[in-house]
Amino acid sequence: MALKIASRFRRLLQRPGSIDLGPYERLTQLVGEAEESVVSLTDEELTEAVAELRTTGGLHEDEQIEFLALARDAGNRAIGERAFDGQVVGALAMLQGRVVEMATGEGKTLAGAIAAAGYAVGGRKVHVLAVNDYLAKRDAEWMGPVYELLGVTVSHVGQASTPEERREAYQAEVCYVPVSEIGFDVLRDRLVTDVADRVTVEADVALVDEADSVLIDEARVPMVLAGATRNEALDDDVVQLVRTLRAGVDYEIDGDGRTVALTDRGTDKVEKAFGERAAEAAEEAAADKAGEPVDDDAVDDDAGDGGEVDSETGADDSVGSDADSDADADDVAADDEAAAEPERPEFNLYDDENLDRLTQINVALHAEVLLRRDVDYLVRDGKVSLINNNRGRIAKLQRWPDGLQAAVEAKEAVPVSDSGEVLDSITVQALIKRYKSLCGMTGTAVVVGESLQEFYEVDVAVVPPNKPNVRKDDQDRLYLTVDQKNDALVKHIGEVHESGRPILIGTHSVEESEQLSDKLEAAEIEHVVLNAKNDAEEAAIIAEAGVPGTVTVSTQMAGRGTDIRLGGKDETHDKDKALELGGLYVVGTGLHASRRLDDQLRGRAGRQGDPGGSLFFASLADELVTRYSVSSGLRPHPDDTGRLTDRKSVGMLEHAQRVADGANAELHRTTWQYNRLTGQQRAILLETREKVLTEDLAADELSERAKERYDELVDEVGEDVVKAAVRRIALRHLDRRWTDHLAYLADLREGIHLRSLAGGIVHLKPIDEFNKSAIASFDTLIEDSWKDAAETFADAEITSEGLDEESSGIPRPTATWTYLVNDNPFGTEADRILGRLRNAIKPESVSESEEILAEEFDEDELPEELRDVDDDADSDDADSDDGADDDIEVEKKKD
Repeated sequence: MALKIASRFRRLLQRPGSIDLGPYERLTQLVGEAEESVVSLTDEELTEAVAELRTTGGLHEDEQIEFLALARDAGNRAIGERAFDGQVVGALAMLQGRVVEMATGEGKTLAGAIAAAGYAVGGRKVHVLAVNDYLAKRDAEWMGPVYELLGVTVSHVGQASTPEERREAYQAEVCYVPVSEIGFDVLRDRLVTDVADRVTVEADVALVDEADSVLIDEARVPMVLAGATRNEALDDDVVQLVRTLRAGVDYEIDGDGRTVALTDRGTDKVEKAFGERAAEAAEEAAADKAGEPVDDDAVDDDAGDGGEVDSETGADDSVGSDADSDADADDVAADDEAAAEPERPEFNLYDDENLDRLTQINVALHAEVLLRRDVDYLVRDGKVSLINNNRGRIAKLQRWPDGLQAAVEAKEAVPVSDSGEVLDSITVQALIKRYKSLCGMTGTAVVVGESLQEFYEVDVAVVPPNKPNVRKDDQDRLYLTVDQKNDALVKHIGEVHESGRPILIGTHSVEESEQLSDKLEAAEIEHVVLNAKNDAEEAAIIAEAGVPGTVTVSTQMAGRGTDIRLGGKDETHDKDKALELGGLYVVGTGLHASRRLDDQLRGRAGRQGDPGGSLFFASLADELVTRYSVSSGLRPHPDDTGRLTDRKSVGMLEHAQRVADGANAELHRTTWQYNRLTGQQRAILLETREKVLTEDLAADELSERAKERYDELVDEVGEDVVKAAVRRIALRHLDRRWTDHLAYLADLREGIHLRSLAGGIVHLKPIDEFNKSAIASFDTLIEDSWKDAAETFADAEITSEGLDEESSGIPRPTATWTYLVNDNPFGTEADRILGRLRNAIKPESVSESEEILAEEFDEDELPEELRDVDDDADSDDADSDDGADDDIEVEKKKD
């Protein structure tokens, strides 16, 4: 009773994630009563009974009760799974447009299938949005017999599906499709020049699997359609030069740890190197012209090294070279160095003609310093593949933009992949907002309930497990250094393993999983590893993870869609022993930036009322703490093993995770602000494009703008041919102008944060400045497209066979391809202020690790943006204050 009152009170306060399940539970009881009259039906009679319920206006309450009784029995007949009451409650909640939270192993797949079929019987088309091809295909085929018995058509789309297969699949009443594939299909459909080439149908109902991951974690990820292939290979001399630059001397990482930039000293070094190469090239060219060999000794191959003879005095310059080395160490004035150098042609890296060189240096530096192999990407089969940080898998379709992909490929000495201009893009959030109805399911939704309400206006319904959760979650163990944490981790795993209890170890990256694997091997602990390098073996590895004596090391477990059953996949390998030992034991090697990911890992144990346990290890040198905590003040007192148990140390760990959660929410909010106006402009353009594609708008416009030419061509080749030609001309110029507009917006966004510094006393908000410039750019876009079309039409090659696009100067891309880009704006002003604050109060000696908890600040003394930092601020710092980890670890710039 008390729980119900609390639930209703939270609902009264409009707290997302607290939907009162009372109405659904009452309906579920009625479903159970109705089921008694269903079990006597034959299969044909059951299908006919569902057909009689079919309507075009959605199922009413009485119809839902009857349908759910039929669907529950259909699941039992078709696949041997009769939905529990909790699954019926979940299906009801999804039919009401909720995101349902159901624990791992509670049967989300069947509940989702019942809800999808309910929408279909009500006359709606449903897209069940999965996180990958494997789950879309598996769930469509697994639930296929249920849909068939209910008389509902079902299909699935995968990355390998042909256009014809996609077109047919989308016609089904329920289509299982990865969110990326439907996004790419929408983008391609927006560029067709013939209605018959479209493959998708009107967006109606989206039922999202792993809803928190798709709707929140990946919501800001743009899906991109690119064309006009070009190669962006970096010059090898740029790559080699960047490798000689030194951290803190030639380049610096900014306060929030997201970008890297040359210092004045680094710029001088780069300009000096390029100036010398230009001189070498000039000398070689002059020698070739004069027919004389080049004197290699006269050319300085290594900037600042070795002696030279001054061309005017003949004096040996070797002493000056030594002086240069001393200057490097003692920071002697730059003009003293220059005096010792022979005169070279000046090379200014920031001259307009050197813009390409500057860009190459920047992206090469970014790739070299900020992106880490086996953390941010893998090198496999001669290719660089990005890693999906949320799932620990290869992100098959993802790449970095703006030459960064090419820079990483040059860094790793693999062939450079093709790149090109962005023809169009759409974020996951914008894609989802196209649907008239939205619902979903996941194991962890309450934590992001407020975000789901803010961005999608959907509430969360928490469905209790069919059997009580008896998993034992132990208190996190905190250590001073990473080494101490790892030593304790391996020791603890060894102790548990001796008992034979199955263990699942969750790591954060491929690199970490392999390092841990080495430590386990040294400790003679047999184990298997599941990470992005062997994700093809995932099903087989997961199937055995619940067998006694098994130790499984895995990167991110979120979105893997596979239950870990005690005793193996068929529960026949010593399940009783696994139960006696306490069930699956989950060990985390560190807390995640989001508490949801911790909960998802814990949720792998204790499924369906099984026993289980979990324990997370962490250290003050973990990236979560060093990046998301404000420093000063803490004096930890570890025991002999390095373990910390004092309140302030433990509080810092919890505080860092809250800050990280708040920072990610703010990043999502900022990204949506930037993309919202672009979406509105895209809608305006698409409205015009649709009229051009399906009506005679192009003919009407161009017959007015070039009446004489239009009438002349009609007489020569016929009106139908001319209409088709002007339609293609108009579409091409609309698409061209939109492509240029997107490129402008990308450049604008890249530097818009600098405008906040240009306002003087008047504070300029970057988002306001961005919107102002974006609106001004778009204002004339459609009219300019018509002017371009009229100009092309005046000289276009149009014969009885139609428009010759190539000779008319408007060829379409010879090839297009799709990919995803991790979008990461520069963050909020609060992010940058907090970064500067951290640097200002950081102790001079990193060996004297001192941290201060947020509650020790007087909030009234902080800028408004930084108050209540637990929820709103992100202190992205790359330094480890306790000195335990000397590696520079910074957050990559994901765009």
